[in-house]
Amino acid sequence: MAAVNTAARATQRSTRQSPYKMRLVIDEIRGKSVNDALAYLAFSKKHAAKQIEKTLRSAVANAEHAAREGRGNANLDVDALYISRAVVNEGPKLKRFTPAAMGRATPMQKRTSHVEIELGERVKKVKVAPKAPAKAAPKAAAKKAAKTGRQS
Repeated sequence: MAAVNTAARATQRSTRQSPYKMRLVIDEIRGKSVNDALAYLAFSKKHAAKQIEKTLRSAVANAEHAAREGRGNANLDVDALYISRAVVNEGPKLKRFTPAAMGRATPMQKRTSHVEIELGERVKKVKVAPKAPAKAAPKAAAKKAAKTGRQS
């Protein structure tokens, strides 16, 4: 697996969408590259995708800004960024009442979410060329000859 280098993070608090609905979308993009995740979010029909896309774009902007300021990796490649951590936590609930039968009121909870996204940069491993295989040992050659019935 690639080494993890946390490049940037972004948080969106008190998003007016239930955490359950937000997690359906965030589970789809966790671990993907930033470009793949943005493409997925752009064509998703879910309202949560718009909120998560805003947070993801903010995290990318934070990574670029940190690189320019010299706090992060100076030669940052945005195409190498991926979502290393994506979490949706529950925010404060808005408690309201809705009318019910016979003049009563029933409580309802309008749930909110906190979205946290951390980006990392995938470090590509350099492949080392394999060494040439060593010549077969004399014992191995003798065993092979014994199996085939030939002598050398």
